[in-house]
Amino acid sequence: MKLISWNVNGLRAVLRKNFLEYLAAENPDVLCLQETKCGPDDVEQLWPAAYTTFWDTAQKKGYAGTAMFTKTRPLKVSTGIGLAEHDREGRVVTAEFGDFFLVNVYVPNSQRELTRLAYRQQWDRDFLGYLKKLEKKKPVIFCGDLNVAHTEIDLANPKANVHNHGFTPEERAGFDALVEAGFLDTFREFETGGGHYSWWSPMGGARQRNVGWRIDYFLISASLRPRLKRAFIQSTMTGSDHCPVGIELQ
Repeated sequence: MKLISWNVNGLRAVLRKNFLEYLAAENPDVLCLQETKCGPDDVEQLWPAAYTTFWDTAQKKGYAGTAMFTKTRPLKVSTGIGLAEHDREGRVVTAEFGDFFLVNVYVPNSQRELTRLAYRQQWDRDFLGYLKKLEKKKPVIFCGDLNVAHTEIDLANPKANVHNHGFTPEERAGFDALVEAGFLDTFREFETGGGHYSWWSPMGGARQRNVGWRIDYFLISASLRPRLKRAFIQSTMTGSDHCPVGIELQ
């Protein structure tokens, strides 16, 4: 089973580039999208018949948003995490399958001047609580743009970014809490070295020089580890400032 996550930074924009070709070539069982910046009614597009789509759209037009394309119809689908203060921005789609939950998430950005850092810390606590509540019923896979580089090897210039959004001690502690709660960073189950990134600034040729950040992830309940065959980052895939990441399960 192949699961892929991609922050497309505007679905309508990537549709004009290579989205449908990518979907056909990769043929994932589930594709999770973040930062769609639109809802289904905003896109004049017939999706491939193999997929059913589910959306969480922000109240604010052209902002945030998540979507899930799945070949297997889930038992149940929900949006948000059940807390009004977090559920206005279209950040979460949860699908319940036979033997796990799949949560597609676009975590709030703390913003350049850290104006949303306190909110981000509350989000991290509440989102972890949501995941652990799901996990009481069955194992959890969650994926998406988590808007944090966890450790120094997850970005090209850690020393210069210690107090910048996406690498503050507070945001990294939020990721630590996920790991301490028993969730596994799937990519790090296979690759312990640096130089592997999923986002690059559009400025200064950062992508060509591979000056990037790993901020897009798949994490899984520890009980799913025996089924994890592979985790990957498709760093050569263009169309967005992020690239797709994914896992394969037995």
